[in-house]
Amino acid sequence: MRSKTETHRFCRPTSWTVLVTAGVVVVMMAANATVSVAQNGGPTGPVIRDPRSIDANVPIDASEIQSIMTDQPDPTPPGAAPSGIDLLTLISRGGAFMIPIGIMSFLVVALAVERFASLRRRRIIPMKLRKQLAAMLDPISKFDPTAAYHACIESPSPASRVIMAMLRRTGQPLADIERAASETIEREADHQASPIRWLTLAAAATPLMGLLGTVWGMIVAFHESTTLTADRSRSEQLSEGIYTALVTTLAGLVVAIPAAMLALYLENRLIKLFHRIEQLSFDVAPGLARFTGRRQMNSDGTLRMHDTLNEAPPAPPLPKQTGKSRDQAKTG
Repeated sequence: MRSKTETHRFCRPTSWTVLVTAGVVVVMMAANATVSVAQNGGPTGPVIRDPRSIDANVPIDASEIQSIMTDQPDPTPPGAAPSGIDLLTLISRGGAFMIPIGIMSFLVVALAVERFASLRRRRIIPMKLRKQLAAMLDPISKFDPTAAYHACIESPSPASRVIMAMLRRTGQPLADIERAASETIEREADHQASPIRWLTLAAAATPLMGLLGTVWGMIVAFHESTTLTADRSRSEQLSEGIYTALVTTLAGLVVAIPAAMLALYLENRLIKLFHRIEQLSFDVAPGLARFTGRRQMNSDGTLRMHDTLNEAPPAPPLPKQTGKSRDQAKTG
């Protein structure tokens, strides 16, 4: 019997993350080059005075130099804390694009907690069910499908549903039993993998949301730099706009990187658990093969004689009559 759990491969978000990160690096390099040009006053750089134009014959008084050095104010006033980056300020500067990124972050946290709680071994393959089936299969000639059916009812789980699908095929050929197990494993694995696909979606879409917010913020920054006020320079205007625009990209990557790692980890964990279910079905299949063509299972888990054994044997064919026997029957 071959399971199809290996076909459950989800979209890897790694390539998306790499592409988005490369795009962010290019955007940041272009922004830094633009700010540098604005600070230097144009492509030709700042205007440098000719040192020969300075009058070297002006007398310099040492007392004046000492006075200037002693009277120079301290750039950092006493008691003033150095300026830093506040998290709440960053979030507020991100603008409206921080709202979908925030929603995706809550979605990632909720899905991660739910999947870690659901993909525990005792939830997928209960210990009680494993011990009961192991006792029934030792020896395999004593395997009781009715007892196994009731054990599965007592421990509802993906593993018990796979075993019950096999038990309902009691009396059928082994190939039909294995096919029922494979189909049930595939269906259960797909059901358990659905939330992980949302994690993969968050890992792929959140950086794009952040990049969209950055592009929009830079468009706004360059547009506002065309209408400068008298007390602000072009470089100051662009620096503030680009600083605000990059906040959304940072937020998108902060959400996407953990989501990608969680999706990959949970996917591997899911595959390992369903490999164990597949191995458990391999162990049960020989015990059911003994009943092929002999017994069948009722809806309540009890066994009955196979339908082929309850059918009445066909009536023997009538002997063929020859021409002489037909003449004798007519004269009689």
